Amino acid sequence: MSPAMTSRPAMLFLLVITVASITSGVQASRSIVFLPQPLSSLDIINTTLHQGQNARCSFTVSIRTSCSSPAYTRDQISLAFGDAYGNQVYAPRIDDPASRAFERCSKDTYTVYGPCTYQICYAYLYRSGYDGWIPYDVTIYGYNSKAVTFIYNVAIPGNTWYGHNYCRSRAVKSAGNLGWSLLSVGSTMLYTIAGLFRG
Repeated sequence: MSPAMTSRPAMLFLLVITVASITSGVQASRSIVFLPQPLSSLDIINTTLHQGQNARCSFTVSIRTSCSSPAYTRDQISLAFGDAYGNQVYAPRIDDPASRAFERCSKDTYTVYGPCTYQICYAYLYRSGYDGWIPYDVTIYGYNSKAVTFIYNVAIPGNTWYGHNYCRSRAVKSAGNLGWSLLSVGSTMLYTIAGLFRG
């Protein structure tokens, strides 16, 4: 058997290991984006303007309450969201037990006013109380922002900003794109080596 034929299985084995490593790395990087995270502190820019007080833009916010949440809640809920350029909308105390807001399996929709933004890429909820309200998801859209949904469906800690920041995921996405590019190259090499075996 020639040295070339002997080295082909070793090359194939190394290539398979490399492709598998890249694939697992890409999958791990993608999963990071979808997990809500606590935030030790959030610099609140108190620029939310109520209707009729020189508000520049309006946003539609839809919040679905998880079916695992208590039947009703007296928790105090606040919301902050914004874009990657420092534009932030702050909506304090969107809860209202008298209106039966945030009941189990419900959907509540609000119009929130604040500074105009580019694409919304982060959203955080703040819960204070003892009922343990559990959000399912938060969907936000405005004039310059396509609808974006932030998935929760987990119990959020009290007195802590908790949510998603997709603005910071650009590096993760770049790494993921690089991984997929390497995966594509590796697959092509694998196909080429397999052709050599057939030859």
